[in-house]
Amino acid sequence: MRCGVAACHGDAGSGRGSSGGEVLSGTGRFYERMGSTALTTDDLIEVSEREIDPGRLIASVSVPTAGAVVLFLGTVRDHSQGRVGVTHLQYEAYGGVVEAKIAEIVAEVRITWPEVSRVAAVHRTGSLDVGAISVGVAVSSPHRADAFPAGQYLIDELKRRAPIWKKEHWPGGAEWVREDH
Repeated sequence: MRCGVAACHGDAGSGRGSSGGEVLSGTGRFYERMGSTALTTDDLIEVSEREIDPGRLIASVSVPTAGAVVLFLGTVRDHSQGRVGVTHLQYEAYGGVVEAKIAEIVAEVRITWPEVSRVAAVHRTGSLDVGAISVGVAVSSPHRADAFPAGQYLIDELKRRAPIWKKEHWPGGAEWVREDH
């Protein structure tokens, strides 16, 4: 998959939407230009039903020049604001748009923190039980001073701007919610 500022172009996949299980990811060795910042397809962007493997995220951003790797994992919890007893979540994504939006955020990370080596941003779709990893981001850079704020920006903006929705389920009901924090 090639990722640029406003689009990701899959090289493989079933053609189904992102909530249907297609793995949309990018690794490779070509570059696009946005101003003077090179955007690399060595970055990983993925939205699928595939379980998130933290080791895979770390490996995808690890390079010999990086002295820092920051990893964030978001998990399904058993409560939300004003509600206890959440049993599971159902995630859906706007296929064909979500990957481009995440790529845009990754490009912003690269512009703001040009020392960042690699970036990974993955989000699950489908039904996830309490404790499951729903989202993961990883950032590598030569030093932690860039990796930490870049990682925080990446997860904060992904949660705020990516067209991904969740439905909370609890005994006796369910509701679609949007959570930006």
